[in-house]
Amino acid sequence: MESAFPSEGPLDAVTAFAPGRVNLMGDHTDYTGGLALPMAIHLGTEVVFHPDAGAITIELSSSIEPETAKVPLDMVPEPWNLGMLLPEWARHVGAVVSVLRPRWGGKGTVTTTLPVGGGLSSSASLEIAIALALGYEGDALALARACQHAEQAASGVRTGILDQLAITLAQPGHALLLDCGTLEVRPVPIPANLEILVAHCGVARTLARSAYTERREECEAAERLIGPLRSAKVWEVDRLADSVLRRRARHVVTENARVRQFASCLERNEGAAAGAIMSDSHASLAMDYDVSIPELDELVRRLQAMRGVLGARMTGAGFGGCVVALAERGTVRLPIRGVDAWIVRPRGPAHRRE
Repeated sequence: MESAFPSEGPLDAVTAFAPGRVNLMGDHTDYTGGLALPMAIHLGTEVVFHPDAGAITIELSSSIEPETAKVPLDMVPEPWNLGMLLPEWARHVGAVVSVLRPRWGGKGTVTTTLPVGGGLSSSASLEIAIALALGYEGDALALARACQHAEQAASGVRTGILDQLAITLAQPGHALLLDCGTLEVRPVPIPANLEILVAHCGVARTLARSAYTERREECEAAERLIGPLRSAKVWEVDRLADSVLRRRARHVVTENARVRQFASCLERNEGAAAGAIMSDSHASLAMDYDVSIPELDELVRRLQAMRGVLGARMTGAGFGGCVVALAERGTVRLPIRGVDAWIVRPRGPAHRRE
């Protein structure tokens, strides 16, 4: 791609921040062009970068990783090439460098408040923060597309664009209703009397080791039989003879409907109805899409039983990671025994800090 980095200018230190995101509704819908309702959160990744016009590598140290990531500027975006980079997190650095082609090297530091492997887009947050710290000057949509390509190169998985759009197009105080087919975005306010709780089930999720690719292929197989799932009807899904494809397609079709319903409930400040939709979503993800695990299911049940919690569901790709819950403001007290949990606040997009 054509470089979106300035060809000249002062080589001053740059600080960039990219939030993580929690998906309130609409998981495993983005790669079929469906709907989702993510929210950027105050937890995120900060990169401080000191460019050097004479450097031919980019070196980043991490607050949570013991080894430094060192990547050459002429990095080639091939899986076999990125796979040779060590430590493992350097592959995300290398993917950004290989896709965006920055004009100069240098050294920097990475700090994060996101739980790695929690399903809160820690890798997308890292990649977007790196791109901005290296001086990327494209628009938000172009940045999202570029970092989607970087995530796919780093993970070896054909991920959708949900995470990147949520992080680059976020609005303070709002979730985003995303149409992942048209890339249309509509902000949805988070009512002041509600709050979002995120809790980790204790099992880290690794996207490349999950059944993500298998689920995507199953959706594609269903679409070859009944057409695009983003516009399919439940009665069309029910006609699928293969029970596995039928369950996968049913989740996607009903989840798209839940996204619309959930967004409408937030806009009308109907917290109890929104919470019920959340719980229905988790049942669909667990039973029809088979992406939950016992630890996630137990945490969902535990949160649903807490005073003030209106609904809960797993969030992200599944197979571990986090649960998101909708609660009446001020009713949930942290810490929760035996669980890493956060009250997360909706925030604005990734940006460079002055």
